[in-house]
Amino acid sequence: MSKKILIADDEPNIVAAIEFLLQQRGHEVHTRADGGEALRVVERVVPDLVLLDVMMPQASGYEVCQIIRQRPEWRHIKIIMLSAKGRDSEVVKGPRWAPTSMSPSRSRRAT
Repeated sequence: MSKKILIADDEPNIVAAIEFLLQQRGHEVHTRADGGEALRVVERVVPDLVLLDVMMPQASGYEVCQIIRQRPEWRHIKIIMLSAKGRDSEVVKGPRWAPTSMSPSRSRRAT
């Protein structure tokens, strides 16, 4: 069964890799590079799953997650937060907004 998935991340290499793998599995994939655009896609498409980068332009992944969780009609959307930081403070901060999961991304280098 095909799912609608939104990847919201401002790192093109990460987006391309995840998008390719999900499309190979037959999923409908939407991508956006900032939080504001991601919210517009959620409004239009109402995805089954959102992969959110913690740090994005316009609105952070935390802000996007909080907005999604505030809307009763979107509460069914599963959210996985991605973070290149991997710091305990970032992992602890995520659950405040009730994402489905927090996942440190090992593919980016800290700058």
